[in-house]
Amino acid sequence: MYLVTGATGIIGRPLVEELLSGGAEIRAITRDPQQAGFPAGVETFAPEAIHAALRGVHGLFVHPRAAKDNTDELLRLAAEQGVRKVVVMSAINVDDDPGHQPSRYNGDRNAEVERAVTASGLPWVAVRPSSFAINTLGMWRGQLAFGDTVRGPYGGFAEAVIHERDVAAVIARALLDDALLGRKIPITGPEALRLDEMVPIIGAAIGRPLRFQEVPAEAAAQAMIRNGLGEQFVRALMARYRREMERPATVTTEVETILGRPARGFADWVGDHAGAWS
Repeated sequence: MYLVTGATGIIGRPLVEELLSGGAEIRAITRDPQQAGFPAGVETFAPEAIHAALRGVHGLFVHPRAAKDNTDELLRLAAEQGVRKVVVMSAINVDDDPGHQPSRYNGDRNAEVERAVTASGLPWVAVRPSSFAINTLGMWRGQLAFGDTVRGPYGGFAEAVIHERDVAAVIARALLDDALLGRKIPITGPEALRLDEMVPIIGAAIGRPLRFQEVPAEAAAQAMIRNGLGEQFVRALMARYRREMERPATVTTEVETILGRPARGFADWVGDHAGAWS
């Protein structure tokens, strides 16, 4: 029996699917169990029913946004219920200076949640993904409703974004296989792509001649703030782009090593989500 927190999110839902395909019994924590829409056989629980959800569980997945301020209590209850393994997701930049982690300004506490898990006394695995490929939808889909040009700063910024299904598959393997215990595993997509290289790849998948047009960073920042993003987050993001333009992008082979197949590339991700761009 495995318990998945954040079960209806970007990682939680494919993780449930991966575990089911491996023959596991699944319990899922979600704010609205009646609307979760999981296949028959998946038991759903609201967060306040965590005591019941943990009974008889072998492995627990801790999603940092779902656990957040309640991580210590969750881990205490897991230990009391005899949970044998905890897998936590954090981020590839979790060891960086907190001011260099833009997501912290949106409330993420990857470092604190990972630290709580690794210090809990329970056997653990920490999975540290790079930026999700799905973030490009939030960045660019709005612009593409008005034309074929994406305008943004730092077109030369490159990173090896990762398919959420690969993140879920690695977490599932960590839950099902004890070989990864005690490891902090940085996972990325198979290659680093510049922002101005990603946009034409999206265009090829959806049949439109898309292009990236670079604009000054300050103009882009002001537009993002006007559109509702927090100023501290935006400033930290721009600083990250500027800082990391000067260093090689991190690319790891952990997905292939752990899963025995290549990581899915950005073009694969776009093909899987082509309908989301319209």
